[in-house]
Amino acid sequence: MRLFPDHWKTDSVSELCTDVVDCVNKTAPVVDGPTEYKMIRTTNVKAGRINLDDCRYVDEATFVKWTRRIQPKRNDIVLTREAPLGEVGLLRSDESVFLGQRTMLYRANPKKLDQRFLYYSMLGPFVQGQIRSQGSGATVEHLRVPDAESFLVAYPPLEEQRRIAALLSAYDDLIANNQRRIALLESMAEEIYREWFVRMRFPGAKSAVFVKGVPTDWTHEPILNAFKFYGGATPARDNPRFWVDGDVHWYTPTDITGASSPYLEESADKCTDEGLQNCSANLFPAYSIMMTSRATIGAIGINCAPACTNQGFITCIPNQRYPLTYLYHWLKLAKPHFEMLSGGATFAELTKGTFKRIRILTPPEKLVAAYEQQARPMFEQVELLTKTNRRLRATRDALIPRLISGKLRVEALDIQFPPSMQPPPAEAAQRGEAIAS
Repeated sequence: MRLFPDHWKTDSVSELCTDVVDCVNKTAPVVDGPTEYKMIRTTNVKAGRINLDDCRYVDEATFVKWTRRIQPKRNDIVLTREAPLGEVGLLRSDESVFLGQRTMLYRANPKKLDQRFLYYSMLGPFVQGQIRSQGSGATVEHLRVPDAESFLVAYPPLEEQRRIAALLSAYDDLIANNQRRIALLESMAEEIYREWFVRMRFPGAKSAVFVKGVPTDWTHEPILNAFKFYGGATPARDNPRFWVDGDVHWYTPTDITGASSPYLEESADKCTDEGLQNCSANLFPAYSIMMTSRATIGAIGINCAPACTNQGFITCIPNQRYPLTYLYHWLKLAKPHFEMLSGGATFAELTKGTFKRIRILTPPEKLVAAYEQQARPMFEQVELLTKTNRRLRATRDALIPRLISGKLRVEALDIQFPPSMQPPPAEAAQRGEAIAS
């Protein structure tokens, strides 16, 4: 039984690409401060995206050295060969980046293969199945470079490839547009917070009396007296009753650091009620603020349903005096202070004992309520866009295996090519020649 329509072909990825390049970086020295030169690590590639918010930086000399073989550019595809295995991402910007360890770069030959079609093919079950079956390793699954250069790709004629890629890219463009709106709304809410509570240019500031830069009617309250907060724990992993068919959201720091929005609808792992009852984790209400407190200090997220966490968190519960929007931004902007207070022999940790002794800046209740009134609609819109993106991703992911296998035909569909697939004039002419030949 054929897996693909008769007019489709199957070739190795190396035959269909002008470049299939493995990482040559082994000991690239990183620098502490941000620079314009960024390293793509395996942890930056997840769920079809390359997120460089949490990346490592190098100086210009290192960047030049490690891009002599090839410099990644917009629309290049990156595959992770290990830790984790098989994640695929599309580079969507013109940032100065280079490959970190255990990564591969793919650049399609435009006369044979559309780059976006290759990207979606690598996300699909045919290629992912090959990657998983070829992965090996006693402790950590990894893909050898020769296998990463030789997996098979099934493909139709170029014009059909482009139509398939256009349909899927339309979903990705909507998701990207919503992500930009989320970032803008987050930035607006944070800017108002900074203006009122950091720069002290709040409504009525001109008539306020200040002492040492703080209005006399503002206080610094001990966190212990301000709001409730909880730590976390992990049910025994070797007991299947604590995990199999669990429906209790149980968050780990990876859920937070890998998220594209502060609002989190679902955790990667879920424990059972029995597991929750047999550990010291606390089930806290929806719309609490989860802050990582081990190794990575100060990454925060908001749970959309009741949840618990592992021991790498301090979770803060908003209340009327310290509502969600105010507490969220106070925690976010206090990250450098939390990092300074963190200690630990093997990894940094902000303990609950240290956290409870911190004091939180507390303006008059009316001023905090006024900020909540302005910021809350922005937060609600962020949550709405987050849920919309989840639905868009689910639809796209359901379409990918059907479209890149030829089971869902596109010839009769009126497909408009999205902006992200509109090539520059020179590239468009090259594609026209390729199709004609």
